[in-house]
Amino acid sequence: MNAKLSYKQGDLTAQAVDAIVNAANTSLLGGGGVDGAIHRKGGRAILDDCLKIVARQGGCKVGEAVITTAGNLPAKHVIHTVGPVWSGGQKSEPNLLRNAYYNSLKLAVENGLKTVAFPNISTGIYRFPKKIAAKIAIQTTNEFLDSEEGQSLEKVIFICFDEENLLIYREAFNDCLPTQQSLF
Repeated sequence: MNAKLSYKQGDLTAQAVDAIVNAANTSLLGGGGVDGAIHRKGGRAILDDCLKIVARQGGCKVGEAVITTAGNLPAKHVIHTVGPVWSGGQKSEPNLLRNAYYNSLKLAVENGLKTVAFPNISTGIYRFPKKIAAKIAIQTTNEFLDSEEGQSLEKVIFICFDEENLLIYREAFNDCLPTQQSLF
C-alpha cells in the first residue's frame, strides 16, 4: 500500500487540503449528503463556479470530474465528480466508479495540487455497496499514486463520515495488498 494513502473518520468539509472531492450529481447544482454540505458550507462561490461549468459544458458526466473554488471551506478547491447509481453491477458501475476516482486524481495533478481528501463516493443515495466501493477507491487510488502520473501527489486521504465506513475502510485497506491485481 502506498504510504501517501490513508483514511480517517471526520468531516470532509473541515479538511485543510488542496482539494476535497465532492460526490456530486450531474447537474453540479448541489443536492443532499456530502454534496449539499459542501455547497452549504462553501457558500455561493462554489455554486457560481459550477454554473459557469454548466454553461460551458452542460454539467458533469458520470465518471468525470471538474474543479471549482472551495469558497469558505478550509480546502483550496473542490473537485466535483459524479459516481454511478448502483443498478446491480450490470451497467459498468465498477468501471464508472474507478473513473470517478481516477479522473479526480488526474485533475488534481493537472492543477498542481498535492493533497486530496475523498468522501465515500456513490455509497449514499446512489446505493453502491460500501465494501465494494471502498476496495475500488483504495485500489484505484493506490495504482494512481504508484504510477508516474501520480508521483506529484503527496497525500490522499479517505474521510469516513461515520464509524461504519471507518471500519469498512480499515478492512478494505487490510485486504488491498499491492500484489492484488484486480478486485473483479
